[in-house]
Amino acid sequence: MNKTDLAMRRQCLQNQTNLQRLFKDPARAEQALALFRTQHAMLHSAAVTEPPLWSYEDALLNGLPPEAWRLIPEGQEHTIAWLVWHICRCEDATLNLLVAGTGQVLDGDWLQRLGVSITDTGNCMTREEILLFSQGVNQQALLAYRLAVGQRTQQIAAGLQPGDLHRKVDPQRMERIWSEGVVLEGSRGIADYWSRRDVAGLLFMPAGRHLITHLDEIGEVHGGRD
Repeated sequence: MNKTDLAMRRQCLQNQTNLQRLFKDPARAEQALALFRTQHAMLHSAAVTEPPLWSYEDALLNGLPPEAWRLIPEGQEHTIAWLVWHICRCEDATLNLLVAGTGQVLDGDWLQRLGVSITDTGNCMTREEILLFSQGVNQQALLAYRLAVGQRTQQIAAGLQPGDLHRKVDPQRMERIWSEGVVLEGSRGIADYWSRRDVAGLLFMPAGRHLITHLDEIGEVHGGRD
């Protein structure tokens, strides 16, 4: 990444620190929601909002050769394709099922477009399964799915009221995480973590800090795009 991209990534980290503070102060809930929408947009493609903002995703992925999506480099655990799928599924499920109480973006014709049959977050996949998934998934459809998930999250966040931020996850909504195959038994800890969050916690982590963590990993997988 160039100097501008590195500086903007540092801004993303600062935004997360600021969000953590704002989410704890009920009097600053509107400010927290506004900053979340900006931060979230910076962690998706620039196409997720209009006018577009600087995009960490674009800084990492634009111009990346297709073969780079499907390999696990020495010293790494995942492919770029798997990482994009994983953050998509976590955000799609938590923001739609748990925060909004609606259907997932994946509920459309996305499985057919993606060329995959799995619906879970991928945490239980072996190295061989990650490679097989990555060879088969449609790369352009995966990017389109991620954009659709990001746009839906922006819509959900725009509709939240300050009083919603400290609403706890409804146990009935959590049941959909299991019934819709979002999490497998082997990664139950993820679902347990989500079940203990309030709306602010789900905005902060699956739709915020979690994205930074795995976008950083994408940078490591491809050598930081220097």
